[in-house]
Amino acid sequence: MKLEEIRKIAEGWGVDARKGRTKQDIIRDIQRAEGYSPCFRTKDTCNDDDCLWKKDCIGNK
Repeated sequence: MKLEEIRKIAEGWGVDARKGRTKQDIIRDIQRAEGYSPCFRTKDTCNDDDCLWKKDCIGNK
């Protein structure tokens, strides 16, 4: 997912997505806001098929 798309999602959750913040940090803050563990790019596998970030997370390792 492109950073501009992530920033729009972040805005909807009230997450700070200003320039200079990394994609990883923004996504982890979104995960927290959604009530999930901030696990983006911290695992080698993922069993959550509904995760919006799975393709970017696991697919880029």
